[in-house]
Formats: sequence, structure tokens, C-alpha cells
Amino acid sequence: MSAPTGELTGPRSLDNAKAWMRDRLAKRIHPLGLTDPQATSDTIDRLEGLDGARWANAWIATGNGYMEKAEAAIAAGDTAAARDAYYQAYGFYFLGRFPCPNHPDKEESYRLELEAYAKFGALADPPIMPVSLPFDAPDALSHEIRFYLRKPANVEKPPVVIMWGGVDAWKEEMTELSSQLVSAGIATIALDNVGTGQSPIKARRNGEIQFAPVIDWAMQAADIDGSRIALIGRSFGGHWATKLAHLMPEKLRCAVNWGGGVHYMFQPEWVEASRYPDSYLMELVETRSRMLGAQNDAEYIEGFRVLSLLDQGLLSQACAPLLLVNGKDDKQCPIADIHLLLEHGSPKSVRLFPGGHMGFGPHTVPTIVSWVSNYLK
Repeated sequence: MSAPTGELTGPRSLDNAKAWMRDRLAKRIHPLGLTDPQATSDTIDRLEGLDGARWANAWIATGNGYMEKAEAAIAAGDTAAARDAYYQAYGFYFLGRFPCPNHPDKEESYRLELEAYAKFGALADPPIMPVSLPFDAPDALSHEIRFYLRKPANVEKPPVVIMWGGVDAWKEEMTELSSQLVSAGIATIALDNVGTGQSPIKARRNGEIQFAPVIDWAMQAADIDGSRIALIGRSFGGHWATKLAHLMPEKLRCAVNWGGGVHYMFQPEWVEASRYPDSYLMELVETRSRMLGAQNDAEYIEGFRVLSLLDQGLLSQACAPLLLVNGKDDKQCPIADIHLLLEHGSPKSVRLFPGGHMGFGPHTVPTIVSWVSNYLK
């Protein structure tokens, strides 16, 4: 497994970051795929720095404008316009806390993001309903697991996809994937990856304890078909989808690892070489460390090391049908991890796309939705 080679040797300059964002905005890919292009471009132009205060406040200002539009639309009785404006406000607040709320102003942007998203979700079609489950574990940050349930209209007891994001795309950022699955007649449960968002624990070797109660809840829910469950883990979240596919194949129809690490990603040489991948905007190490609860570089490296599924002895076990998706030139998660999975345990399906991390492109999500649908229906 060779380490990545990227163009960056340190944090981006403001001009470099703006160029990166404009490129992503033109392609409409994460994290610049949610918001109005012109308003986003104008906000990029106004950015005066990448520090937490100047970063967050630029995006918050734009988000506040859309919140005002949403409230005016509510007053006028135009719920469709209000829904769309709430979504735009959410999207700009998401950018304000991106990649993680590691500054008080970013924390405020995250608070506003959740508030706007709740108002959007109540007006969405079909609606996005918040659910919480009791949770208890050593060193828990809270005693509940929060997730969003969304069910297709006029489908009795639909199958369900339980899904989560990575280090910077959280349960709210699963909306577009949810919409495509719901359109295919599949219910969705979106929750935060371990150590992110409103997750009740930091990422650790047994982080699957956060997901197991949600899977059990889905198996017993009266209005969805708990015998037809699939998992989709996006980016870093693909790690946990892969682990759960090996730990509980009898409960799952299938699982998708969309860009997540298995073993090589967690080795010190890859950790060192992937500090500043050209596919990432900023603060990747800080964001991963926050997910792990790591206070220094040694804790960051050790927190990654213990996640290796090869070292945990899982990869030779049978697993649920597993789809591995990524960009063939990923510099955040090594393609060597896909090869490793193919050499162990049950046969897997693979789809590599051009480009970097996660292989974003017009066929990526439709491929995932089609593959999952075949196993659920």
C-alpha cells in the first residue's frame, strides 16, 4: 500500500481555498452542492479568512437572509417557498460549521443549522421526522441516540436503509440520498456517524454500539419492514457499515461502504501522508481528532490504529452482501483497503469511479440506490 501524494504540504491560503470552493461549486459536489450557486459564490467572494470567526460569520449572514425569506413565506402562507428557503438557510449554516464546530462561532452556526433543518424537515415531502432512543454506555456524551425517519408515501411497511455520513457530512447531509431512496419506495433512517454531530460517543474501537440499538429499533418498528434492512456508510462512515456487515449479517440484507477505511487508512504512514489531501478543504486532522476525542497527535494516531478491522480479526468472517464504492484516486482513504476486503471472507461487489474521495459524479448515487434496491425488493 503506497501513501498518497498530493499537491498540498500545509493548510490552504485563503485564495487557494476560494479557488477550491469555486471548483466544487461549479461541479455541485460536497460540500458545495446544497446551496444556491449565486448566493454561494457571493459569500465566497466576501470571505475574509479561514479562521473560525470570519468563516462562520460569512456563511451565517447568508443563512440569516434565507431564514428571513422563509419566515416571510410562512406569514404569506406559501409553504413551498418556505420549505425551500429553510433548506437554503440550513445549507449555508452547514457551511458555517464546516468541517466541524471547533470554534464558538461555528458552534452557533451548527445550532442554527439544526434549527433550520427541523423547520425544513417538517415541511419536506415526505416529512423528515426526528426520533430519539435511550442510550447508555461508559463515557457517553449524552443518553440518547437521535436520528431522522422518513417514509415513502403510500407504501405499506417499506424496507429501510439506515445511513450515516463521515467526519464532516452528518445526518442532515443525507437528505439528497434519502430523497432518492424514498422515491424508490424505501424508508430511510439517517443518524450521525460516531463522534460527530449529536452522536452520544466519541469514535472508538467498539463504536458500533451506537448503531446496534437503531438497527434493533428498525427490526421492531410497526410501520417499516424490519426484515429488509440495508446500511449505507458514507466516507468515514463506510468503516462502520463494513464492520456491522461482518458482525450481524443475519440482520442485514446488504451494506454499502462508500469511501470508508478498513485497515491501511488507519496505519501511521497513511495518517501522516494524508494530513493535507488536495481533495479536502481544511482542518481534516482537527476534524478527525474531534471525532476521536484526541487531544494531541499521539492520541490521533492511536485512535486510528485501533480501528483496523484486519487487526480486530473480522475480515475473514462471513458478511452481508457488501458494495464497495470510491473514487479510484482517493487520497483520503486508500484503494488498498478495497483490495484487502476482496482478499478476505465473503465475495464483495465493487464500483470505482473516476476522481478522488467517494468518486462523486452523476452515476455514483444512482448506482448505490439501484444496488441497494435490488437486495431490498
